[in-house]
Amino acid sequence: MNSKQMGAGGVFFQIILYILFGLFTLTCIYPFYYLFINTISSNDLSSAGYITFLPREIHFANYVKVLSIPGLSQAALVSVYRTVVGTFLTVGASAFLGYLFTKKEMWGRQIWYRCIVVTMYFSAGLIPWYITMNNLNLTNNYLAYILPTIITPFNIILIKTFIEAIPPSLEESAAMDGAGYLRVFRSIIIPLTTPILATITIFSAVTQWNSFVDTAFLMTETKYFTLQFLLWRYLNESSSLAALIRSSTDMAASVANMQTPTSVRMTVTMIVVLPILIVYPFFQRFFVKGIMIGAVKG
Repeated sequence: MNSKQMGAGGVFFQIILYILFGLFTLTCIYPFYYLFINTISSNDLSSAGYITFLPREIHFANYVKVLSIPGLSQAALVSVYRTVVGTFLTVGASAFLGYLFTKKEMWGRQIWYRCIVVTMYFSAGLIPWYITMNNLNLTNNYLAYILPTIITPFNIILIKTFIEAIPPSLEESAAMDGAGYLRVFRSIIIPLTTPILATITIFSAVTQWNSFVDTAFLMTETKYFTLQFLLWRYLNESSSLAALIRSSTDMAASVANMQTPTSVRMTVTMIVVLPILIVYPFFQRFFVKGIMIGAVKG
C-alpha cells in the first residue's frame, strides 16, 4: 500500500511508528556501543566519565592486556566447550523427547510427560541440589555443565507443540513405506522443525554461555572455571586486577592507556558478550516463527 492509498493519517502514523521503533532500537544498541567505545578510548577519560558518544584517543591496549590475563584463554575454551556440547545435547534430547511425547503408543506417555513438566514448578532448593551433584561426583567435573541441562521441560513443551501442528499424513505415508520412528524423526521431523530447533538452540546457547553459578558452587580447580565466572570474579576484584596488569606493563607505555578498574570491567564484559552478539543474528530469522508456532497449537 503506497502513501496515496493510506492517506495523510496513515502516513503520519507510520512515521511515528518508525520513530518509536528507531528510538527503541537505539536504546537497545547504545549500552553495547557505550561499552565498546569506552574500551578503545583513553582509560583516564573513560574513568572520568568523559566518553559518552564518540571514542577519544583510540587504542586497543585494553584488549591485548586483558586477553593476556592468566587463565582467561583456558576459561574461554571451557565456556565454548560447555556451550557447544551442552547446546547440541540439549537440543537433540528435547527434539527426540518432544517427538516421542506426541506418540499415543508410547508406554506411560502421560505419566512421563507430567513428571518432566512438574519440575518447572517445584524445586528442592540449592542445598539439596548441591548434595545431589556432590553425591553424583559432579564436582570438579566437566559433566556438571552438561548433564543437568540435557532435559529442559520448557524446550520439550515447545517442540512437542510444534510437532503436533505437523500434518499426521506425512508420518503415516513414511510408516507405510516401512520407515520406523528413528527414520521418521531423522528424515521428516527434524527438517520440518528447523525454526523451533533454531529457537531452542538460541535459548540453550545463551543459557550455557552466561551460566556461572554452577561454577561458583561446584568447581574449585581453576581448569574448570568458565569465562563468565572469571568475569564475575574480575568485576569484584577489578582494582587489584588493574594493579596486576599495570605492574606487568612496560613502564614506557602511555600513562593514559594504563589499566584502571573501569577499563578492566568494561573490556572483560565486552569480551564475554561479543560471541553471543556475533552468533545471534544467524539464528534470529528463525526466532519469531519458531517461538510463535511452538507456543500456540493449531
